[in-house]
Amino acid sequence: MASSSDASASTPEQPESGSGLAQPDHGPGVALPETEIGSERRGRVRLRRAAVMAVPATAIAAGLMILTAQGALGVQFAISGMPFTVTATELNGTGFEQFGGLDNMAEGSPNAGDTGGQVLIVTSAIKNATLTKLCQSVDLGGTNLVITAGSGSDKVQATNLTTDSTELSGDASFNNIEIGNDASTLDKAGVQGPKGVFSQQSDTVRIANLRQTNYATTAAVFKLPGLKLRFSDQGC
Repeated sequence: MASSSDASASTPEQPESGSGLAQPDHGPGVALPETEIGSERRGRVRLRRAAVMAVPATAIAAGLMILTAQGALGVQFAISGMPFTVTATELNGTGFEQFGGLDNMAEGSPNAGDTGGQVLIVTSAIKNATLTKLCQSVDLGGTNLVITAGSGSDKVQATNLTTDSTELSGDASFNNIEIGNDASTLDKAGVQGPKGVFSQQSDTVRIANLRQTNYATTAAVFKLPGLKLRFSDQGC
């Protein structure tokens, strides 16, 4: 901020133009000690650095708002903070996208731990997907809630499927893959992520022996033939 050219002689001297810092008005004829001036300058620098550090989180939050607006997340919700496991002997999909993001727990969640209620995740979006022998389990502490489907001739089907994962493994193959896209430019699954975030996309995806650790899953349509829900000593 440039200092005023017609400042009164009794006003403390303002910093030179272009310094980026302006002294507060403490009244005419009152000069600040050099130590106080230095302290104020250091405080302003720290404040600016904190503001810069907050930008990535703000950008990611904006990206999640974009996902909601475009229907990737039907309803913006706070995750429970309890991870769940998903496995399938085979996943086949058309219109595949993948990029980084951030999930948030409800305020005051007992599962927050030292994370501040946030989990860094990778979002995978698939326009149309089929899964064979799907298994999903969540550890409830001493027992597991297990859901299975698609074990017969009919496979699990999903449209506009998104999963927020911290781990993913399997034997994967892609057709016409593009790696290194800006997440805001993706167009294979109809979902765009935060601007400036690394991503990849492909026309098709196949993953054999799929295993994921997820914090959230959404789908416009999710068909689960042969659905079974039970409690078990073992998860998927």
